[in-house]
Amino acid sequence: MSQVDGIDNLVASRIVLKTSIENSRALASAFDSTGQRLEGMKQRLPSLEAAVRHVPRKKCTFVAIREHIDRAIGPAAAVLKVYDIIQELQKSLLSHPCSDLSTYLLMVKQLEESLKFLADNCRLAIQWLEAILEFLEDNAVHDDLYISNVNKSLSILQELQATDKHARLGGGILCAALHKLEIEFKQILVENRICGVLDSFSSSIRNQASIAPSPLPVAVIQKLQAIVERLDADNRLEKCISTYVEVRCLNTMRSFQALDLDYLNQSFNEFDDVQDVECYVDQWCKHLQLAVKQVFETEYKLCSNVFEKNGPEVWMDCFAKIVTQSGILSFLRFGKKITECKNDPVKLMKLLDIFATLDNLRVDFNRLFGGSACFEIQTMTRDLLKGVVNGACEIFWELPIQVELQRRISPPLDGSVPRLVSFVTDYCNHLLGDDYRPLLTQILTIQQSWKQEKCQEELVTNQIYYIIKQIGLNLDAWSKAHYDLTLSYLFMMNNHCHFCSLKGTNLGGLMGDSWLKAHEQYRDYYMTLYLRESWGKIFASLSQERGIVGDLVKKRLKSFNEEFDHMYQKQSNWVVPCEDLRLKMCKIVVQAYVPVYRSYLQDYGFQAETDASPSRHVKYTTQGLEAMLSSLFQPKLNKSGSTKHNRLIGKIKDIVTDNFRLTLMAV
Repeated sequence: MSQVDGIDNLVASRIVLKTSIENSRALASAFDSTGQRLEGMKQRLPSLEAAVRHVPRKKCTFVAIREHIDRAIGPAAAVLKVYDIIQELQKSLLSHPCSDLSTYLLMVKQLEESLKFLADNCRLAIQWLEAILEFLEDNAVHDDLYISNVNKSLSILQELQATDKHARLGGGILCAALHKLEIEFKQILVENRICGVLDSFSSSIRNQASIAPSPLPVAVIQKLQAIVERLDADNRLEKCISTYVEVRCLNTMRSFQALDLDYLNQSFNEFDDVQDVECYVDQWCKHLQLAVKQVFETEYKLCSNVFEKNGPEVWMDCFAKIVTQSGILSFLRFGKKITECKNDPVKLMKLLDIFATLDNLRVDFNRLFGGSACFEIQTMTRDLLKGVVNGACEIFWELPIQVELQRRISPPLDGSVPRLVSFVTDYCNHLLGDDYRPLLTQILTIQQSWKQEKCQEELVTNQIYYIIKQIGLNLDAWSKAHYDLTLSYLFMMNNHCHFCSLKGTNLGGLMGDSWLKAHEQYRDYYMTLYLRESWGKIFASLSQERGIVGDLVKKRLKSFNEEFDHMYQKQSNWVVPCEDLRLKMCKIVVQAYVPVYRSYLQDYGFQAETDASPSRHVKYTTQGLEAMLSSLFQPKLNKSGSTKHNRLIGKIKDIVTDNFRLTLMAV
């Protein structure tokens, strides 16, 4: 980065020096032309003075005309003296300002004063000479030589009086000198650009987000101030500001190159999902903070310093042009586009992130962009904030309705926890966290104030209660959708277990210990029902009754094998996501029913062995049966080896169902 900056500085310096040389040549030519013209005037001025002094003694017999002549001689003599000063100054101004800026500025000021003094004295002398001519005409004095000398003197003085005007026109002495100052102003800005402040993005955000880089050195700022003051005195402030904005905008945009802000101009509309661009929202939040707290803060301070003597309206207008042209509006437009995207739960999180960023920058925005010059920025910021608040509230208030609308969908065929339950509980935990809960409460309060409604406490928690209530009603409806009663029990056990696992979370803390304990009781209750209605009934057929004979033993073993195979095959696709619960259930089944099977084989198994094919009746060994029962309810592995459950939990955008997202838009 530093090597590129060095090359750019050399290129810029070369351009400025080339321009300076060309302007110096033009100035020298102008000086030569002006010098020749003034030299001719100088040669004629002594004859003018002699003629004016000689006239009253030779030609005029009137006392009144002598007074006019005496008054004209003083300004005419002053013209001769100031002319010498102007000649010296024009030679000195051939040098470049960078050699000694303070001296050059002083000479420009002296030149202006000398030109003004010259013009003023010429005007006075002209007035008295015109009075002489008028007197001669009124008194019918006919002296052609005398009148000719007076007219010639008037012509010379009028030409000298126009020197100030000519000096300010293109190619004039003063114009060329001021142009050199403009070039020097730009050169100083180019040589003192602040580059590379955003190279270490991560550390800047973490450690220096509230500290802007130091402005230019004091000596540099003083040089810029002095040039601005001189140019302002000659009505060249607009040109000065234009140059300043151009250079500083270029500097700002070069700083932003390290951030790769192309995503700000990405096109998307209200039908797009925020999920597709949520990574950009995260970048936007960090980049906007960095832009405001470092880049724009620096420009604000520098504008204030450089144009301080010109008043706040001037430097704030200059600052507004810099931030507007360098990208602040692109940041605001991107945020507005996010508010216009399709509504879904992920969008609520992103809107809260945007609001957090705007709220964190609120003081900075008010200070930096609070002036009338930043009206467009203020308007777009208000529109963005309004879109964020209304959009977030709309999604949040609709969440319970959207949960209720999912009641029509079918429950998972494997008896596991539905996607919606996993998503909603995880989602509510996020909303109740320290990062989002204060923001959501603040947003809801803001919208209430806009509607002039009374502020209600616990807006967030009341809505979360209602959402969880709707989830409970959904589970009741889904459990009845299972035609297999055993699967229904397993389904309810899994979901109550899921709610038990919320202990120690934000949502669990909100719902309370009594709520968690109730779910623990329901979990155990449905587990008991499941075990009794499934494996309990099967192993009950192996009742040990005295006096049963071989055919009955064989019949019971055959019936047991068929029922066990059917139950095992059916339940081999069922899932218990909680590993602890799964191990507990398998252990209970093994400990409760395998001993029954072992005992039955020990007491009656020998009767089945009299058959030519005893394996037809004793299909499973005790160890084999135990292994099969211990392998039940395992989550199915995908090709990458991760479980279906793990694929769903923890990835919000993956676990939000299409129906849930679409119904949000339908309301």
